[in-house]
Formats: sequence, C-alpha cells, structure tokens
Amino acid sequence: MVSKALNYLSLARKGGLAELGEEPVGDLSRTGKAYVIAVASDASDHTWRRAKAYAAGTEQQCIRLPFTKEEMGEAVGRESLAIAAISDAALALALVQSLPEPEKYQAAIQVLTAKTQKLKKRRQEAKAHLRNVRKGKK
Repeated sequence: MVSKALNYLSLARKGGLAELGEEPVGDLSRTGKAYVIAVASDASDHTWRRAKAYAAGTEQQCIRLPFTKEEMGEAVGRESLAIAAISDAALALALVQSLPEPEKYQAAIQVLTAKTQKLKKRRQEAKAHLRNVRKGKK
C-alpha cells in the first residue's frame, strides 16, 4: 500500500513544486524557496548532514521520512531518491501531517501551519487590493 505522504510527494513532482536530488535541493534551499527538505530513512549520514546544513539558520524544515530510497523513488518515477524538497507551503504541510507518528514532526507542523496561514492572508490582501484598484478605491 502506498502511503498518503508519498502521494503528496508524487503530486508535488508532477506539479513542478518539488526538486529531487542533492544538487537541485541545495539550489532551491539556498534561494530560500524550500519549505520542507525530506530525506529517506536509509539515506547516508552524509546526505542527512547536507540536508540539515541546507536548512540551518532558516525556517526550512528538514525531516527524515520513514520511507526507503526505493519507496521514495517509486513514488516519483525514479529508481531511487534519497532527498527531495517541496516549494509549496500547503503541500509541504499536507505531506508532513500525513506521515505516521505526527507527534515526531510537531515542530515542523507548527512552523508550516504558521507559514501557510501567513501566505493565505497575503493572497487575500492581494485579492482585496486588486478589487479596490478595479473599483477606483485607494
């Protein structure tokens, strides 16, 4: 049975909201556009340290998924995948919330919930601004 979290990872890849592999994840993380950096459970310690280094000093969340490289790879159409990053806050939140044992990821869930709410508020303000511009209000 495929996990719901792996389905979210697959959806992010298909929607162009995920970077796969160490170099693309590093690039996305350095630009500050990654919300979650996900590492496979059987990825090397070097990969885990690199992922934590990418997220250090930022609010990007670095989590170790309870899935193997092969399971993650199968979800995104590859042979194996050790590291991935998601660049959409709501999708990242959904992925983390759908993981088994959510209490392990409570800190990440809190940060992502706050970011998602902030982005939602910004979208509403931008929409209201456009509406005001169209109606001639200042």
